[in-house]
Amino acid sequence: MIRFSFLQPGAVAGLIVLGLMAAACVRGPVNGGGGAPTAAARVASSGFLCPEPSPGIDVSSSELNLFVWTEYIPQDIVECFEMVYGIKVNRDEFSSNEEMYAKLAAGGAAYDLAQPSDYIIGAMIRNGMAQKLDMSKLPNFANIDPAYFPVPGDESGDYVVPYQAGTQAIVYDSAAVPVPPRSWNDLWNPDFAGRMVFVDDMRSVIGIALLAEGRDPNTTAPADLEAIKPRLAELVRAVKLFDSDSPKTALIAGDADIGYVWNAEAELAFREKGAIRYVFPEEGSFLFQDGYVLLMNAPHADAAYAWLNYSLQGDTFWLMLRDFPYTMPNRAALDYAKEHQPDLYNAYINSPITNTPPEAWAAGHTISDVGEALVFYDRLWTEVKGG
Repeated sequence: MIRFSFLQPGAVAGLIVLGLMAAACVRGPVNGGGGAPTAAARVASSGFLCPEPSPGIDVSSSELNLFVWTEYIPQDIVECFEMVYGIKVNRDEFSSNEEMYAKLAAGGAAYDLAQPSDYIIGAMIRNGMAQKLDMSKLPNFANIDPAYFPVPGDESGDYVVPYQAGTQAIVYDSAAVPVPPRSWNDLWNPDFAGRMVFVDDMRSVIGIALLAEGRDPNTTAPADLEAIKPRLAELVRAVKLFDSDSPKTALIAGDADIGYVWNAEAELAFREKGAIRYVFPEEGSFLFQDGYVLLMNAPHADAAYAWLNYSLQGDTFWLMLRDFPYTMPNRAALDYAKEHQPDLYNAYINSPITNTPPEAWAAGHTISDVGEALVFYDRLWTEVKGG
């Protein structure tokens, strides 16, 4: 990943120490007064100059507990938030919505914010895992593009702060795959067996088999799932690697030539390896939206609101274009990047991988909450993956 270096390493280390020492003496946003560190002292370990909180939020908590996707938050934002607010960020990570949901349902973890995707959000709300947001504490929510709100699964818009959006589609190395795939059915080509990397995403991988058979990817009919079982099993056997942490790694290294990944993984692979291509299948790709939910009984709700507002600032959230280039729902971040990071902005705007074409988005499929039918998906996935 690209890192900016504004200061020499020794100077950065010294400044960080000064910033942390001063931050330990204050609570709430640091704004340069009363012995607090100056803005120049708040520099991330990469050399990134931390933006001021705008607006600052009064906080009494000393820590914040996040439960988030792997490789999904720029480290600069974490470090800057810690220095600006004097709050320790504790972060646990998950690789699938199912993993996240199971851990939260089991209890025993005092998280403040979680980062679910659309189809699992409805289940979290229905089962009392999330609390309604106090929008008066989220002034920077105004930076969200209305096109990405509300997040699917939270139709009322009361529970979820949009984070990122994107697509899941076919990626391939054009140097190794001379005939571009065009359909989900192409993934069953025997030539691709043992050459594919997939994200380990139960609902959408089952959805591929359903779409390939002309069925609803959100079916609640057990008969539909039973009918696709043989084809799904064939597809799963052909996958060399299931990797939801960093599927781009196999593509860049040449360990896989084709696969099914999130769009930012394809974009980052393309930046490293120019032969990488991304295809929206003719049956339609899968769309996703992720967001933050404030968990029921969050022990540090004040810190959670401070984190959300700081993350939503345009001068912080633009870092997603650099580190995790999905489809950007934050208008202020795009405006900031257009003015201050034109190369990143233009790369995003001109890439159909990140800036999804309207026709591809319109033809896409959102994975929806299937309620009690989820048990049938779980059973099918367990049987196929285990076989």
